[in-house]
Amino acid sequence: MRKSFLTLLLLLVAIVASAGKAPKYVFYFIGDGMGPSHVLGTELYLGEMQGVIGRPQQLCFTQFPSTAFVTTFSASNGVTDSAASGTALATGNKTTNGYLGVTPDGTPVYSVAKAAQEAGYAVGISTTVPINHATPGAFYAHQPSRNNYPQIAREMLTADYHFYAGGDPICSDSERAQLYKDAEAQGYAIARGYADYKGKSNAAKMMLYQKSVATQIPYTIDRTADDLTLAQITEAGIDFLSKKSKKGFFFMVEGGKIDYASHDDDAATMMHEVMDFNAAIEVAYEFYKQHPNETLIIVTADHETGGIVLGFKGSYTLNLKALSGQKVSEDRLEEILIAASKEKQLSWDETASLLKENMGLWNEAQLSDEQSKSLKKLYELYASAEKQESREQALIRIANQAKYLVSHSAAVSWASGNHSGTFVPLFAIGKGADKFNGVIDNTYIPKMIKRIAKY
Repeated sequence: MRKSFLTLLLLLVAIVASAGKAPKYVFYFIGDGMGPSHVLGTELYLGEMQGVIGRPQQLCFTQFPSTAFVTTFSASNGVTDSAASGTALATGNKTTNGYLGVTPDGTPVYSVAKAAQEAGYAVGISTTVPINHATPGAFYAHQPSRNNYPQIAREMLTADYHFYAGGDPICSDSERAQLYKDAEAQGYAIARGYADYKGKSNAAKMMLYQKSVATQIPYTIDRTADDLTLAQITEAGIDFLSKKSKKGFFFMVEGGKIDYASHDDDAATMMHEVMDFNAAIEVAYEFYKQHPNETLIIVTADHETGGIVLGFKGSYTLNLKALSGQKVSEDRLEEILIAASKEKQLSWDETASLLKENMGLWNEAQLSDEQSKSLKKLYELYASAEKQESREQALIRIANQAKYLVSHSAAVSWASGNHSGTFVPLFAIGKGADKFNGVIDNTYIPKMIKRIAKY
């Protein structure tokens, strides 16, 4: 009896001690431009692909137990840009649209990543867009303009975090070469692709990029086997950061091209980006299952992009399966059409065949006679153009119209090609996840992370 009492007492002490501990590992996933309809639309699409109306195949992160709605307005407007929203998510401070890591009066403010570093944790910042773009930059840079790309890139070295990954920084070739030279002198290995990372994973610090210089990772829908993926970046980050501090790590992972596809009003490409973002979160979730009492995962967005609507006015229908015939992004379709036209002048039948093959037009995405005629009219502009530049512009318009018609067939509509001021979702699991619920502001998130993690 006495032995049982002692065992129970020790168990209670262990539970109380565990409850008071801060999470050792913090993942901060940001789906750039990802609003509620981006998430639900992707799940409904997956359902339609199984012949089911609903959500039989839920995304990993939508099953997390803690959820919230997040407001995203900036200090200067109800509709934020990525610099102001990134600053809010990183530092807990509102700022003016276009400002990065500074308050409206220009005072530098420091991120939750910097707080984690100062507390002795390893830190990683990653994305699928340029590493010196607004959202990743908000975690290490302080600039009066998000467009100060060379200066933002240099601040990566000032911040001196352990792990950076994503697209190469936007800057001139000479500025990039000097940056990498200085980075290597500071102890960074420059890895080109996942296999190269594995060979250099024992380096003191790491910058991980595509195999060849590229300021962004290709869209998921356009990706080849040689391209880096966000899931690989997440795997590499976990592997690398886990070895750098016994205290643990803070790791920000951005799915940046959800936003790019939404600026283009490209529904199929956007949904593939959401699925790719989810695949990276699944990597973190597998890590969480191994360390459930030591890990916090937060998934949110910096703002909504596109004002996407699942349905059309006057029609209570969705036909998301129509998106399944689209095999490339609008950007890639433009490249395909222009490359084909350089070999010879395309006939209408050849143009239509390329649209059918790459976008599923007249197959998965059915068109009315009027819609087919709209494409034929654009083709006639191409066929009658005398200059190559005019022909290419006509082909770009054909690609744009083809993408629009795929969305129309799916009954997906867009309010704009820009940001909106709507709520974005938040999903959380793990140590401290219960602190994120209800309607919260984006500035609340990094402040609460610091409190939970005791940075």
